[in-house]
Amino acid sequence: MRRRARLSERACDVLAAADPVSAFVEAHARGQLVKLRTSGTSAAARSVVRSTGSWVSSFPLVTSLLAMDTQSRVWVPGALSSTMNLFAATHAEFLGARVVAAPDRATHAHLTPSALNRLLDQRPDLTGIHVVVAGDRLSSSLHDRARAAGFFVSHYYGAAELSLVGWGSHEANLRPFPEVELAVRDGVLWVRSPFLCERYDDRAGAVQFDDEGFGTVGDRGSLAHGRLIVSGRGNTAVTTGGATVHVAEVESALRPFVEGELVVLGVAHQELGEVVAAVLTDARSFPGARARARTSLARTQRPRLWFEVPEPPLGVAGKVDRLALAALLVSPGPGVRRLT
Repeated sequence: MRRRARLSERACDVLAAADPVSAFVEAHARGQLVKLRTSGTSAAARSVVRSTGSWVSSFPLVTSLLAMDTQSRVWVPGALSSTMNLFAATHAEFLGARVVAAPDRATHAHLTPSALNRLLDQRPDLTGIHVVVAGDRLSSSLHDRARAAGFFVSHYYGAAELSLVGWGSHEANLRPFPEVELAVRDGVLWVRSPFLCERYDDRAGAVQFDDEGFGTVGDRGSLAHGRLIVSGRGNTAVTTGGATVHVAEVESALRPFVEGELVVLGVAHQELGEVVAAVLTDARSFPGARARARTSLARTQRPRLWFEVPEPPLGVAGKVDRLALAALLVSPGPGVRRLT
């Protein structure tokens, strides 16, 4: 059984340092725990405490999967306050690869699906670059668009608390990351690996662990023939007219019929409490997505409102900020178009 850190063990707040990567490296040399933050895109961000070894032990595996070496040049455009970006920059530092400031100088790049979509809209000539996509689910259509542009694409599923969990080329072909054991209990994913965090910073035991060393953050999913399907965070739901709608289930049903990005969320409603809304970045997908909703979703799951928002608000982690987006939809202004 893996040792759990005591709440009294002091952790280094690497994000408070002028150079978070150097602070992580120094904490690793001292054998000190580090404190990081969750993304906070659908709930309040929290500080996560983990050993530096829980990241460093995965670096050789990532190096092999991405065919990287000391000559690699890595573009990490997102803020280092995001764990996926800090992980990428720290991995490059331990490997001896160079972090570069522009994609045209890079062999590898680390992007969220939103950032990849916007990069592709710019039609850059980046043939041969290897893009690592994380932070949200990468659809097969966005993957295919990147491949058509000449990119190599890898995709992983993880969490600030769990680190790397699944790896593949897009959301439909994820496999467990090496050294990761997965279990599904009542539709919830549980993970056991050397890469898990120790705890949250505010109190011991806030991350759910069982006696066998499995941990969970409440993400829902399934396993079939070695393939991992991630449905989404269990607490991301819309309560409408007394019914509970899991937005991940709606997104999974509609995403194959959407070009660009799709976000499903709840919008306040005076009588029903909330209604299900679907936000598209490309309105051309609206007819097909709405038709699919009518044939494949239960009545309570079907979006009652549809919007086009070409550039949804992003948080510092580069993910769509669902809370900010929901606020935009309450009183639509410039950049938001109701679809009917």
